[in-house]
Amino acid sequence: MRKNNTMQDHHSRLLSRSEFLKRTGLMTIGGSLLGLAACKSSTNQQASSQNQSWSLIASPVSSGQTSAIGGEVVTDPTKLPRVAADPTKVPPPPTYGSPQVHEIHLTIKEVLAEIKKGVIFRFMAFNDQVPGPMIRVRQGDVIDLHFTSDKNNKYPHNIDFHSVYGTGGGAVALMCGPGQTRHIRFKVMYPGAFIYHCAVPDLDMHISSGMFGMMVVEPPEGLPPVDREFYLGQHEIYVKPPVNDHTEALFDMEAMLQEIPQYVVFNGAFNGLTSERYGAMQAKQKERVRIFFVNGGPNLSSSFHPIGNVWTRAWRDGGLANAPDKYLQTINVPPGSCAVVEMDLPVAETIVVADHAITRHARQGASAEIQVSGNPVPEIFNEHPDA
Repeated sequence: MRKNNTMQDHHSRLLSRSEFLKRTGLMTIGGSLLGLAACKSSTNQQASSQNQSWSLIASPVSSGQTSAIGGEVVTDPTKLPRVAADPTKVPPPPTYGSPQVHEIHLTIKEVLAEIKKGVIFRFMAFNDQVPGPMIRVRQGDVIDLHFTSDKNNKYPHNIDFHSVYGTGGGAVALMCGPGQTRHIRFKVMYPGAFIYHCAVPDLDMHISSGMFGMMVVEPPEGLPPVDREFYLGQHEIYVKPPVNDHTEALFDMEAMLQEIPQYVVFNGAFNGLTSERYGAMQAKQKERVRIFFVNGGPNLSSSFHPIGNVWTRAWRDGGLANAPDKYLQTINVPPGSCAVVEMDLPVAETIVVADHAITRHARQGASAEIQVSGNPVPEIFNEHPDA
């Protein structure tokens, strides 16, 4: 660990934030969670790649593609992968006593998938999912992180962790071209729920394309027990109208500059976590459920609201070191922030989880469902009082 800390100190001394942006701008390219295999680069290869001059100063999005009418053609869209993260794929709470070292592998891949039927988009997905895998550790733990950029990628990528003390949140040391791997080690010093995201100069475009996730650093005493946990990520997508349902719809830089997204979604899919797409989340009457929520943005705040329920407990901005607020109808989650919220489920119902900037829910795809099974409780809710 001493050696890794020394290397991080060296990066901090050599690169200011402005120097980092300047360097990474020149590196733009034209051309679960635990134990995922990653390719390793030698020290000499890393040093060589950092000094390499790339063929383009600006990314393809801000040059040639903006005038094109369509991208890659897909013969059979039904065979495209799902990138929408499974909301039930939540790591278990840490139960160990003393600090641990966690070896974590994250791979970024640019992959074609459907936002909704008929709209193909080039996502940038950590470990093939949006949002990226939830990382769950405890305050004082050490993260041994390996980050790989898939060899078929076209863009440079890195990661900024809001849970780390270090230049660019680790982004400087993690800058990768296609086929490269970077390795850092850091200690999580403070508790909370924190976003991680790409931080290259075109970071807004990369985050909008799905390049964000969440790290939960639990306090030493842990979180209160609940019956069920879910993981949701919201972001807006700026995309040009598709040429047809077999052709990649191109990123819309102008729409992003005006902050007018075509879609605002949970887990990378238009109404994805509902009965009309991948299926609703499931829970049982009398349970208490917890949602870990991250807003990737890149630009819009979320008015996070459960229709037919309230947030029984809510830790705003991921502040797990603080006492939770209670019985809130809607909470504001800024872009680049998180929330941890809980609900009690006294009645059987379908809870619609929505962004209460309501057009996003009604028309742009920011909708998810939790189906609560159980029996009627007429003294709490009676839909047929005259029967």
